[in-house]
Amino acid sequence: MTDTPEALVPNPPAGLPRTIGELKAAGHIFRTVKEELRENLLAQLRSGEKRFPGVVGYDDTVLPEVERALLAGHDMVLLGERGQGKTRLIRSLVNLLDEWTPVLPGSELNEHPLNPITPSAREAVREAGDDTKIAWLHRSFRYGEKLATPDTSVGDLIGDVDPIKVAQGRTLGDPETIHFGLVPRTNRGVFAVNELPDLAERIQVSLLNVLEERDIQVRGYQLRMPLDILLVASANPEDYTNRGRIITPLKDRFGAEIRTHYPVELDLELELVKQEADLAAEVPEHVLEIVARFARGVRESPSVDQRSGVSARFAIAAAETVAAGALRRAGLRGEAQPVARVADTASIVSTLRGKVEFESGEEGREIEILAHLLRVAVSDTFRAKLSGLDLSGFTDLAADGTIIESGELTSAEELLAQVGTVPGLAKVLDRLGLGDAPTRGEAAAGVELVLEGLHLTRRLAKDVTDDGRTIYGS
Repeated sequence: MTDTPEALVPNPPAGLPRTIGELKAAGHIFRTVKEELRENLLAQLRSGEKRFPGVVGYDDTVLPEVERALLAGHDMVLLGERGQGKTRLIRSLVNLLDEWTPVLPGSELNEHPLNPITPSAREAVREAGDDTKIAWLHRSFRYGEKLATPDTSVGDLIGDVDPIKVAQGRTLGDPETIHFGLVPRTNRGVFAVNELPDLAERIQVSLLNVLEERDIQVRGYQLRMPLDILLVASANPEDYTNRGRIITPLKDRFGAEIRTHYPVELDLELELVKQEADLAAEVPEHVLEIVARFARGVRESPSVDQRSGVSARFAIAAAETVAAGALRRAGLRGEAQPVARVADTASIVSTLRGKVEFESGEEGREIEILAHLLRVAVSDTFRAKLSGLDLSGFTDLAADGTIIESGELTSAEELLAQVGTVPGLAKVLDRLGLGDAPTRGEAAAGVELVLEGLHLTRRLAKDVTDDGRTIYGS
């Protein structure tokens, strides 16, 4: 079962059948989970409906492979580095299930009224016939998930003998003596095993029958209960993980092995950050672009361990840290509308360095490497956003001897008061998408990008004082 709070699940629609007889009269036909997923996916493909909400950057690469696997009825394993959205993608599969499905009330295995699999359920249906009561299960309760850890047991996944039930007189081969694990309890649903290589090899063996014969074995007793499950696993590529591996017989039983990846294009990285980041203050588009470029630069840097990867969570955390910097400045300087600026990005270097694995030869240079990559990201964003504009109004300020003090604790009012009326500022704000009645904070964010960009392109001097103030000009 999922951990979806029951209060958040809607009540079944009125008018649904309440007995097996009513279910048959309504024309309901039993379908396996994979048949259900296939038919619902085909319907969404025909209608053009979005199939995997919240999954960004995979439309032309990973998702077509996932769709082919579902249409083929294959269990699948997703291979990819950390933070590539594997779990998000797996969890979205539940949206392809029917919203409501009939079950036998009280069944631990979510048994279908027209296809009971345990002896007790079959006997109950045989005795009551068409008068057998049925219940309805929402699809949010048809998803199960287990993070593989070395201490995971067969009992956790498959189940174990319940000694109390044995003491009551039941035989060991009776399914009624079993305390079922997570896999059978997700019968007629989607079950995910995250980080499968971390599962001990002897525990992986317990999944062989689930994937092939679709039955389970507990304590040497083979229980002929055909489980109806789509099994999906995630794993890091085996060529760099030292924690374990997927055993060959289990790997062979997965019908599809699909490689995931980080966002290919900058726009996709930016879209992902916008979608996932919980921002405590306004962060203009150009500042988010700096964060996205920085994350991509870190990911592609030869100084960073490419086998470990740089999670998408790195860029998300960076954006949230930048917004928090703006909020902190607002609290200290009394700003009513905090807006993030380039100066707020400096803190992400020290804050997030622990999320990056560096090559062994770079020990001691981590801050230096990240700071350089951040400067590159700012410079590239400056060129991408403002290339071709006449920025001589800003360079003339320095030529006239004007000193502009900025930094993470300089308020927007203080920064704009130093700059005054600058020729070309309106065009800058318009190019940055801030031209339509910008706030003081947004205008200051635009000004600071220009000042830092001019410095990085060697057109404006800059000095950083011991107390953290940034001085632009002569």
